[in-house]
Amino acid sequence: MEFLTINLKSLEITNIFGISLGKYLEPGDVICLDGDLGSGKTTLTQAIAKGLEIPPEYYVTSPSFNVFHEYPGKIPLYHMDFYRLHSSEDVVDIGLDEYFYQGGVCVIEWPEKALDILPEDRLTIRFKPLSENSRQLIFVSNQQS
Repeated sequence: MEFLTINLKSLEITNIFGISLGKYLEPGDVICLDGDLGSGKTTLTQAIAKGLEIPPEYYVTSPSFNVFHEYPGKIPLYHMDFYRLHSSEDVVDIGLDEYFYQGGVCVIEWPEKALDILPEDRLTIRFKPLSENSRQLIFVSNQQS
């Protein structure tokens, strides 16, 4: 169910928003980022990491080639990118599904590759580029009331 749409008009506002979001996340939260290449998924994750108090020496990068990065903070950040995977079977084979329940915050790029195994209680953020530096974010919750 879609419940919120916001426009972030600059990278600075995106950063502020992501830091604020990171401050409110709790252990076990799963955030799915849905958008095309270059839509801002990793940029938002970098800001979320700041909100989670990931030390600055841990620079958050896209895990496209490694599939998974883990960062220590007040709550661990598990950053996953399923772009190079084919299905949920790949996610399970390499053990990434175990991180959904490890007490950290999971941020998953390209989640559509494994929708059938993702926790039902998750937040999906859909990215729609409006210009070079502005994005529309559409929030979708799967949580049942």
